[in-house]
Amino acid sequence: MHHPGPPRFATVGESVELAPRRPDPDMAAEWRVVERPAASTATLGDGSVCHLEPDAPGVYRAELTVPDGTYEQIIRAFPGVTETAQFSVTADDFDDNDGALTVADRAIVIGKFNDFTMGTHWAERDGDEWVIETELPPGTHHASFSFDGSFESTATDEVTVEGPGRPRVELASETVDGDLVVSADACAAPSGGKPEVEFYLDGRDTLEESAVTVDGNELRVPRDALPETARVHAVAVAERHSVADTLVVERDGGTGGGETATGETLSVSRPADPPAWASDATIYEIFVRSFAGETVDTSFEAIERRVRYIESLGVDVVWLTPVQASPTRHGYHITDFFDTAADLGTREEFESLVDRLHDAGIRVVFDLVINHSSRDHPAFQLHRAGVPEYADYYERVPAERDVSDVDWAGEDAPGHYFNWTRIPNLNYDSLAVRRWMLDVVDEWRDVVDGFRCDVAWGVPHGFWKEVRERVKADDTEFLLLDETVPRDAAFAENEFDVHYDTDLFDTLRDIGTGEEPASALFEALDATAEHGYPDHAGHMRYVDNHDEDRYIDDCGGASLRAAVGATFTLPGTPMIYAGQERGVEQQRGTMRWHDGDNALTDFHRRLVALRADHASLRAPGVHPVPHTVETGDSDGVVAYERTDGDERLVVVLHFGDGTANVSLDTPVGDTDLLGGAPVGSDGTVAVGDIVVVPAASGR
Repeated sequence: MHHPGPPRFATVGESVELAPRRPDPDMAAEWRVVERPAASTATLGDGSVCHLEPDAPGVYRAELTVPDGTYEQIIRAFPGVTETAQFSVTADDFDDNDGALTVADRAIVIGKFNDFTMGTHWAERDGDEWVIETELPPGTHHASFSFDGSFESTATDEVTVEGPGRPRVELASETVDGDLVVSADACAAPSGGKPEVEFYLDGRDTLEESAVTVDGNELRVPRDALPETARVHAVAVAERHSVADTLVVERDGGTGGGETATGETLSVSRPADPPAWASDATIYEIFVRSFAGETVDTSFEAIERRVRYIESLGVDVVWLTPVQASPTRHGYHITDFFDTAADLGTREEFESLVDRLHDAGIRVVFDLVINHSSRDHPAFQLHRAGVPEYADYYERVPAERDVSDVDWAGEDAPGHYFNWTRIPNLNYDSLAVRRWMLDVVDEWRDVVDGFRCDVAWGVPHGFWKEVRERVKADDTEFLLLDETVPRDAAFAENEFDVHYDTDLFDTLRDIGTGEEPASALFEALDATAEHGYPDHAGHMRYVDNHDEDRYIDDCGGASLRAAVGATFTLPGTPMIYAGQERGVEQQRGTMRWHDGDNALTDFHRRLVALRADHASLRAPGVHPVPHTVETGDSDGVVAYERTDGDERLVVVLHFGDGTANVSLDTPVGDTDLLGGAPVGSDGTVAVGDIVVVPAASGR
């Protein structure tokens, strides 16, 4: 069935892509708007994939006609919330200032910001700065600047736009007097007002709206009126709208919902929930070509020979940077989506590595790169050579963007982000591209246990929703991890299980450099609710990855231990970037097998084991613990409690050199669970980097 999928939720001015699912590149597909708010003049184009830009709040209904039928897509548009943001850049922002800033008379600003694509704008010069003002929604936004007709002279900037947070909603169900009752628990954003709830049915199901009654935060339907499958969606609405939550009700799907009058059973599932194992896991990222060492070329066989080491760390998941054919060391410029890189080994050798990791009880996450291809990919070369079958495979630069004097390929240059001219963006308005990338998903999903999705923010939401349903239909335990920088809760709406926590990452860096006090980590955690992430969403906590300078290089070894301690003792899924535990200082540097920091490695092993042994460290919720720093820098110390209801642990972190003596207002036990050292009988804890102690009973 080519039905386009669940209802879509957006704000006025935000473009929503609409596409048939299970696309056939040769199929005929026609879209039209059949209902829109009275104040709207929005229309749809002639393509098989269309974009609706709501111009007034309300409900829009679009109709898709394809060979197997006609389907309806609901789009609910809410009022937009934007603020004026100003970006600026100076010569000091350039790594290699060649004088371009002093001779250029204009600059271009390119950026995609969360749900809002700013596109390309000319910035105006103001003294020694270039400045642009634009309307952006609340959140943190990034832009890339290019100067003087050269993409070699680039800089980036970011701005935080203050505004109301997003509310949250979670659905639950029960049987009441023979009816299925779906209730919505709506929570206000920390900075927002009390939300109301809106329910929506799914056009793929035959549940009639006339069979459903809604009263406030409850939806009720007679059980015998339920079709074979019914999907119920809800959003919470205050100053902004929430990420939608979904329940799926199925007949004969199990015993979770009880029996109908005809003796059939109902099951109710939550398709947006991450697999349970993800919250207990520790991820280990391997930058594949630097892992084996200085004298040995990394290959799948070389990694396989080192699985015993990976196993010794106690990690549960290995994320491998791209293993497909690529002309680059990092592998993100893919030239063949369906085969492994020759220098790493054959497909059979890759699958042998996966099997070996599975034998060790370790899941494998595959780096899925589908926002772009390499400029060396045959499809792109055929596209540029004018072969008709490939005409729509890559994005075209919008006609209004006159950048012929700065773009390497002239007026019809392919679309790309920032200065990534060698990785042109795939065109998801093409059914052929959507089919191609779904085939890539199908190629690897049965081999591995999850995808880390590169540049997830660049691929349309509708496509990710289709990918999720596709992989989860056969394996509900399959993991989807997004790279969305900065983080964006929209990707939690029936798309991804676990999300990069860029707020905590940035804050731990600021703490390590002394720009922020250690207590700032609480604000970073609070940002999760402000962004509107559902309570069930998973978050990857990390201090290093292959795209960032090493924490140890920026902040030093003492702060590194405290920062790593935070990622393992705060809620979420901790990630170790290979080499972090060995003292590697280079961003993508060679693994230090023979001269690494064994004490640091042991420190990581003990943290992994401690978190695995204590459910309280994997539970939600963090409670600050009042304390007094007797000796040491008070700004470098933070303390908090973690509990699962049965056990209470107190964690004390010290970001800095030497030892801080900390007096806790909470009575604690007499032994540090991580290091094994005794704790002072007077309640004073000596903290070099991290101490974890049981809270004394009786509080």
